[in-house]
Amino acid sequence: MYLIGFLQGACVHVLDLVRGGIHAYASFPQVSFQAFFISLVVLDPLVVVLVALMRPVGVRLAVCVMALDVSANWIGNWPWLRADPTRLLQPVGLLPITLFGLFVVVSSTPLLRAMRGRHPRCTTR
Repeated sequence: MYLIGFLQGACVHVLDLVRGGIHAYASFPQVSFQAFFISLVVLDPLVVVLVALMRPVGVRLAVCVMALDVSANWIGNWPWLRADPTRLLQPVGLLPITLFGLFVVVSSTPLLRAMRGRHPRCTTR
């Protein structure tokens, strides 16, 4: 799931940059958010490579990236969400980003244990 989610995220951010250039995220007034979303073109594939190579640092990076991604999206989209809360129910946007972020955070500890071979049910010690 990590690989699929982060690959999909990388593709979305690349397409956003192709369509909108450096100002693809100009709808976010915070320049730091704009820079972060652009940096996901590098960070998302980096997570994919590190997790695919079974590197614990990849899982930790995934948690950091998603915590920042979810936070930035909620802060940046808060004005329109307050104006129309039903927009949260759209199949693309804030809801799937939030759900994937929760999945990454919740699954990170068991995944790290499995990667280290410390999981009680892991037979690859």
